[in-house]
Amino acid sequence: MNANARFNGKVVIVTGAGQGIGRGVALRAASEGAAVVLVDRADIVHEVSAEIAARGARSLAVVADLETYAGACTMARAAIDSFGRIDILINNVGGTIWAKPYQEYEEAQIEAEVRRSLFPTLWCCRAALPAMIEQQRGAIVNVSSIATRSLYRVPYAASKGGVNALTASLAFEHAENGIRVNAVATGGTEAPPRSVPRNTAKQSEQEAVWYQGIVDQTLASSLMHRYGTIDEQVGAILFLASDEASYVTGTVLPVGGGDQG
Repeated sequence: MNANARFNGKVVIVTGAGQGIGRGVALRAASEGAAVVLVDRADIVHEVSAEIAARGARSLAVVADLETYAGACTMARAAIDSFGRIDILINNVGGTIWAKPYQEYEEAQIEAEVRRSLFPTLWCCRAALPAMIEQQRGAIVNVSSIATRSLYRVPYAASKGGVNALTASLAFEHAENGIRVNAVATGGTEAPPRSVPRNTAKQSEQEAVWYQGIVDQTLASSLMHRYGTIDEQVGAILFLASDEASYVTGTVLPVGGGDQG
């Protein structure tokens, strides 16, 4: 295991932990001493938990739909029942489902984008806060996006703007309870193909053009003109989660190669 022990004795919940950034956060936190509760609505989260266990760390896999409050409550209960506390919550669920001009979105698609990228963070904060308030200590890191200013993702941008507002407001409310609340606004990130895609429909030629527009705009907006790596996002997220950031709250940290979002 990693000699760095920033999270020794801490119980860390990571949502969307089955793949991508969430998986990276869970593996790194476990390597630094955390007992990790991995939450995802896909069964692949058990594979990540097994990987952590094989490395000698403690973990618990929870399958839950975090687009519902009931799913978030299942997550919080599982953490407390298994480990007795919740020290850190990493809200990582979310992501663009469709990419197209706003006038091309259907009503149901707009609602689906908001359910995917705003409500899991709302519900999970609500479910975890009582335990943190009782402890008078805790840290929440919400995964937002620099795409609050971007092409072809208006519903997603609105959702992540909501995450930013939630972050600031919760930080105001709960500093007196010893709870820090921050967000990382991730930029374009290189990641392996998703095991469970967000959108299973075949992409049309026009949709491919719109999606390429997102890629081109992301690269142009970054001062470094590249996508980041999962490890670069994980490092920022776990810095804000750790005691190294003990005097940081209410902050949205852009991690987009200079793109401020």
